[in-house]
Formats: sequence, C-alpha cells, structure tokens
Amino acid sequence: MKKLLLVGAFALLGGAVQAQEGLKLGGHIGVPVSDASNVSSFTLGIDGAYMWNIAKGLDLGVATGYSHFFGKDHFDDFGFIPVAVSGKYKFKGAPIFVGLDLGYGISTKDNVDGGFYAQPKFGYQMSKGELYIGYQSISNRRDHGWYKDSWNVGAVNLGYNFYIK
Repeated sequence: MKKLLLVGAFALLGGAVQAQEGLKLGGHIGVPVSDASNVSSFTLGIDGAYMWNIAKGLDLGVATGYSHFFGKDHFDDFGFIPVAVSGKYKFKGAPIFVGLDLGYGISTKDNVDGGFYAQPKFGYQMSKGELYIGYQSISNRRDHGWYKDSWNVGAVNLGYNFYIK
C-alpha cells in the first residue's frame, strides 16, 4: 500500500512539474486604507508567485512576498509576509485579467498578530509582465498587553510583475 501511495505521489508531482507555467516576480507601491491609514503613510512591497495553467485563460498557483507599511507620526513601521493561493483569469480577446490571492498574512512586528489575507486584483497583461491594481487586506489582532483588539490592515496597491520562464 505504501508503495502504491508513493508511486501515486510521484505521478502527481511529475504531472505538476510538466504543467508548470512559471515564476513571476515584481513589486508594488500603495496607499494604506482602513485601520492602516491611521498609522501608516504608504506601503512598498515585493511580490512573488508560481503559477500553473489549469484551463484556457485560468491560472492557479502559490504566492508570497512582503509588504512594508511605513509608520507616520509616532507609529512604528510594520510588515506582513503573505502565504497564499493565487488565481488569475485572463479574458479571451482582451489583454486584461482579474485575480485573487487568499491565505494568511504573517506579521513581522511584535504585538501585531497575523491574519486572513486577501488581495483581489485587476490588471493589464503584457508579453513579459503584468501591471495591476489591487486591494490588499489582512484581518488581524493587536496585543496591547492588557487587552487585544481586532483591526484590518488594508492598502490599495499599484504593482508590476515580470514573468520569469
């Protein structure tokens, strides 16, 4: 039974490797919204994803990166590392797409918990890359020591990703 499971796992991995579409790397700049707008003036980040084409016009993959929120006034900088599943649909006959990343945002700052990560995107498809606008959202909790509160870190981002095949 173990041999059968092992052979099946290698067959699935082999199929996934054969269907690989490639890596995309890029960056984004954004304006904090929601609760983040009270403590941050702007955000910069890097993006990375590995996508597989699973049907005509539809890609699925995994995504990560880093978003750094620059603190304003007396607030410290903070950041998040998303670990997400990524989906993208390219419209037939038009160089536009819609996408969605869903997963978990890992906080890089003490006393700021990670949380549910979502980023819907709308973009323009080019031969060597993509330009997009997206709404990044991390629903999380902050620990103030004697109490905790929930908040939503959000940003409207403009980004560009290069395709690396």
